[in-house]
Amino acid sequence: MNVFPQVGGENIYNFLNLTGSAKQAALGGNIITLLNDVNQPLWNPATINPNLDNTLGVNYLNFLGDINYASASYAYLFNEHIGTFHAGVQYLNYGTFIGADDEGNETGEFKAYDFAFSIGYSYNFFRSDFYLGGNVKLINSVIENYSSFGLGVDISLLYYNEHEPFMATLVIRNLGYQITAYDEIREDLPFQIAFGFSYRLEEVPIKWHATIDNLQKWNLAVSNPSNSETDFDGNEVEEKITFFDNAFRHLTFGVEFFPESAFNIRLGYNFRRASELKLPELRTFAGFTAGFGINFRKFSVNYAFTKYHPASNSSTFSLLINLD
Repeated sequence: MNVFPQVGGENIYNFLNLTGSAKQAALGGNIITLLNDVNQPLWNPATINPNLDNTLGVNYLNFLGDINYASASYAYLFNEHIGTFHAGVQYLNYGTFIGADDEGNETGEFKAYDFAFSIGYSYNFFRSDFYLGGNVKLINSVIENYSSFGLGVDISLLYYNEHEPFMATLVIRNLGYQITAYDEIREDLPFQIAFGFSYRLEEVPIKWHATIDNLQKWNLAVSNPSNSETDFDGNEVEEKITFFDNAFRHLTFGVEFFPESAFNIRLGYNFRRASELKLPELRTFAGFTAGFGINFRKFSVNYAFTKYHPASNSSTFSLLINLD
């Protein structure tokens, strides 16, 4: 059987941009300003902090079709002088496929999966409210008997003061190199630059989050053939992409209600997802996300619902355990 693996997009290892955290998923999927979630350092290593010490996060995402995604995170405070370290794993299983030869004869079943292991650390600059974080990721992708290995790095800067309601962060994700390729052509990692901020209202138990992502690439929008129109002469006119159509695709908003309470409610909206998965003349609610969290003394349970399309949605489940 001849297999020629290809990436259905611009980059390889795109699973690195999936979120396994139900908190993050419920807030739109791209939020990077969560300090109380041990899974957040997989996206933003500067959020590694001593309050996450000896906390374990286990996550499961029932993704589209038969695709399943699982991840786990753990943080450990070495000591007050050295600081806190973080470790995480990500695993995406694409399910079982039926192989066939050139004549269409079945040759048996095979599987495909992606896997990554990361180590992270955050450093607080002396007598300041700035934190510098970094992740190093070992990446493996397998399709049948073909495999690829890669190395990735995340770097981020966070401003946070516990006495102020505002925090901001800049994250550079998935810098790296595909060490071994499936065939002979090496591909780029899904490099991203994102800026995120959040604001906690003082008199109301509400916290707002926002992320401006893909700063390394301004033009995200392309014309959709299904949205083309026909003029009076019968000519097909391509959909026009305006400045605001493209600008909003960089934005994700989220809001937490009762963020410090035993029960939390979260809502989010992903503008790019909404624009790319909408259907003409049909309200699909694509881009909307929602979820909740229940906090107990030693653990918390979180759930997120993500709306993609009328034919497919996804659910994310997270369990955070305090092992002390």
